[in-house]
Amino acid sequence: MKNYLFLFLAVCFLTSCKPDISYKDYPPVFKLGDDPSWAKKNIDDANWAPERGNIGKNIFWVRTKIELTKKPIGQLGLKIEAFGAFNVYWDGKFIGKNGEIISSKAEVPGNATSYFSIPDSLAQTGSHLLALRISQSYLTDVQRSVGVGLSSYENLLKRPLIITSFMNLIAGAFLIASLYYLFLYINSRTRQYTVLIFAVICFLFFALLILEYIKYYIEIPYTHFFLRLEFIGWITFALAMLVPLYFAIQFMFKWKKTVMSLLVITLLLIYSLNFGHYDITAIYYSLTMWIFSLIIVFNAIYQKEKGAIIVLIGLLLRVLINQYLYYDFSLFISFCIIVLCMLYLNTIQMKMIEEEYQSSLLFSSKLQLELIKKNIQPHFIKNTLTSLMDWVEESPKQGTAFIQALADEFDIINSISEQVLIPIRQEIELCKKHLSVMQFRKEINYKWEESGINEDELIPPALFHTLLENGITHSSPLEDGSMKFKLSYLSTADYKQYVFETFAKNRVKVKPRAGGNGFIYIKARLTESYGDSWEFTSNENNQGWISVIKIYTK
Repeated sequence: MKNYLFLFLAVCFLTSCKPDISYKDYPPVFKLGDDPSWAKKNIDDANWAPERGNIGKNIFWVRTKIELTKKPIGQLGLKIEAFGAFNVYWDGKFIGKNGEIISSKAEVPGNATSYFSIPDSLAQTGSHLLALRISQSYLTDVQRSVGVGLSSYENLLKRPLIITSFMNLIAGAFLIASLYYLFLYINSRTRQYTVLIFAVICFLFFALLILEYIKYYIEIPYTHFFLRLEFIGWITFALAMLVPLYFAIQFMFKWKKTVMSLLVITLLLIYSLNFGHYDITAIYYSLTMWIFSLIIVFNAIYQKEKGAIIVLIGLLLRVLINQYLYYDFSLFISFCIIVLCMLYLNTIQMKMIEEEYQSSLLFSSKLQLELIKKNIQPHFIKNTLTSLMDWVEESPKQGTAFIQALADEFDIINSISEQVLIPIRQEIELCKKHLSVMQFRKEINYKWEESGINEDELIPPALFHTLLENGITHSSPLEDGSMKFKLSYLSTADYKQYVFETFAKNRVKVKPRAGGNGFIYIKARLTESYGDSWEFTSNENNQGWISVIKIYTK
């Protein structure tokens, strides 16, 4: 991107070089009618009107004097910017035409900008007369002035191509950037709106560059002249909205909705008050974008946001650039600087995302270790092995079943320890295997029930296994020596809900219990998979204990 900016500045330097020609042109004069003698150099046009007036679909003439004081190297070229179809006369000699003037046949519209070569015999220094025989049968209410420029014919044709080639390089860079960030947004695990907005801004700037310079390699009849300007105006309108929005989101601006509403109202007022004045409207759009961006960036500096000072420097450079460069060039250079600032902010954001991702990997590894530790803690292993020895001595057949249940539980724990989400049925099987093991250990009749379970659902591993352990540890069996656990599932348009109930006697608490390491593990797993879109409650009730996990889908 820096290389493209350098090329852009080089173009600006080349276009600001000293011209190869020196001349003075006088204001044009107009006359309604059609007299071939008006093309002659020496007729008196003192009584011709300085303004065209309302000529409708009639033919009229335009004459302007040109004082050529220095000839260019090579053939003299003439550039004319005018609406209509016209024939061109230089010192009374016909040198070319643009379109077909209205006659018995309909007018063939000419291009808004046209170029002509002047023969060497007519290109001597001194006073010359340019005359145009014109018809403008379309857009008759538009009275656009006639613009005339002289240079070498080679430069008239070559300079737009040079400028356009560099602009196309810059436009290509922005097109690639827009596609890259669009794909980055689509394929990201956590989609950042700033990435999408930046992709749209790059694409709109690409489109703005193409539309601005398409006039150099596509013939545009004057009847379609304003269509291009309309598109340019609306693209500039969109950019004036999206650039402050990007900064507002990137810098976490508190009054985003208020400022964006004021921005939209201001832009619409500019559009309505300056309708039809395309250049003025575009200037006001960019100025409004700059002012609102400054407000957001100053607030970001106050909040000590990263990158805010760099963006402020980029925005302030616009003032300096506008002082020394023509508006079209200053606008595009200012946009390039703003986009470079956005790229810098994106790199900061990508770095933060990468750091968060690395932290999440470390956090996930800690959760895996915690899951394994929960099931191989010395206290659990010691008590389990002691019970196992007793069962093997008293009933080898039951002891074998005990060993198999313990092995199955460890197999499931091993298979899910590295996973973030597992099928709900696998979690239920883990709970059932644990109940089988604990039934051998404590010789309590544990029961399991489930209701409304959706087999396609995925959940973080060992959530209900942890709640099951808490229920076994902190509850006593009922009068009949049993203890029941029930898992229920409910799904709505806004959330999914799991209810885990323990039917048992609650042990007398020495002090209030708000949940220990088990609850910390559950909350950590929910945060890992669902961010902040979850809710967990666990409370004592008359039947035992009830825990509710609610996962929001909207």
